[in-house]
Amino acid sequence: MINLYDAQTKCLVALDSIIFGFDGEVLKILLVKRGIEETPKTWSLMGGWLRPDEDLDQAASRILKELTGLENIYLEQLSAFGAPDRDKISRTVSIVYFALINVVDYDDKISDSYEARWFALDDLPPLLFDHGDMIRMAIEKLRYKAAQHPIGFELLPEKFTIPQLQKLYEAIFNTTFDKRNFSRKFLSTGLLKKLNEKQRGHSKKGAYYYQVDLEKYQSEFNTFLNFTRVSSNS
Repeated sequence: MINLYDAQTKCLVALDSIIFGFDGEVLKILLVKRGIEETPKTWSLMGGWLRPDEDLDQAASRILKELTGLENIYLEQLSAFGAPDRDKISRTVSIVYFALINVVDYDDKISDSYEARWFALDDLPPLLFDHGDMIRMAIEKLRYKAAQHPIGFELLPEKFTIPQLQKLYEAIFNTTFDKRNFSRKFLSTGLLKKLNEKQRGHSKKGAYYYQVDLEKYQSEFNTFLNFTRVSSNS
């Protein structure tokens, strides 16, 4: 039996994390310079190696903290990338994760040890290996999930307006939604709690702030939104 193991090709296991962030205007991705890039202009996802004493989730969390200083961030496994030639140095399989955070809440917590920096989705720099393919898959996954379930709340501050929520979803889908239909869909879920407070400075009346009903959100996450595009900007 041991001979069967010895006869197999050995390969490294890497963990790469795609961190989506929203700054109130555009959807962004957090990238780093780690010193292994092919050229000085090449950027990378947060990545590192699996240790013998870790499971995949533990490794992804540890690497994220080491490279950015962020911790206690929800990470969801996306897919595995294992093309034979994806890493020219050694046979490497990468397990990819993605996460959603609010840029304003976390920007001052990000370590600058590895030059971590936010990039808009439509203005990404040259990327290492197949990291561009990873990001494209993550965007499609994010759009699929956001079209059905209210996952966008993770990208918003604790209190937000309906126009802010709509701007987020328009950034995710790179499209425009009808204001009335968008508001009706979200309010019909019962997941939003209207606050007795308005956003000032954006209009004469001001828009009411809302909060997520966390208890209901956790128990009724599978509420279907069924978003479809109205008009595409792409």
